[in-house]
Amino acid sequence: MLTPGEIVQLVGAGIAAAQAAGQPAGEAQIRTSRLKMENPEKFDRKSSSTFNQWWESVTMYLGFYPETVDHQKIAWVRTLLTDTALVWHLHRYRELGENDTWVNYTTAIWAEYQNEREAADAQLKLGQLKYQGSIRAYLTEFQALNNFARATGEALREKIDLAMPDTVLDMLFAHYLEDFVDDEGFLQATHQEGLHVEKKKALKVAREALKGGPAPKEE
Repeated sequence: MLTPGEIVQLVGAGIAAAQAAGQPAGEAQIRTSRLKMENPEKFDRKSSSTFNQWWESVTMYLGFYPETVDHQKIAWVRTLLTDTALVWHLHRYRELGENDTWVNYTTAIWAEYQNEREAADAQLKLGQLKYQGSIRAYLTEFQALNNFARATGEALREKIDLAMPDTVLDMLFAHYLEDFVDDEGFLQATHQEGLHVEKKKALKVAREALKGGPAPKEE
């Protein structure tokens, strides 16, 4: 049986070993596991009717591993392709080899396999989509549809502006005098101003409730 002194010596030795290994004391035995995602399903040309959804799963997967570089992304997509889709990929690789880029590869495979009907349907739904009091819900649905519709620039901004109530548009024009450089900046600004409007409306409802008056009308 160890004496108290021997126990102290053993604990001290453990702390020293952990510190020597660059680990904080008390964490020598901690192990962390990296989260993993399952690969998307395989794809071939016969599955072109579902390409848009399949490609969405590809981009979501790669977003989970942002450190992946271009040639690794392209090589990984090759493992997901079968039949004539694999033939298309190999032909492109023989032509371009390591000179291919992810941006160019994405453009090429989208042009080869995209479902035009699905894109057209998504465009129609984008134009019909309306703000229903939650900017988060609106933009989430908008971006899900836009994965297929692929609206950008003025087309994207026009669809969103037409769906917004005057209160959100007034905030946007008051706080952003210059044109937006890119779509991401516009989406972030719309999200932020929508949240401000919704918070202000919620505050009005709470104040009226305290006064015992009627709730503000929907705008």
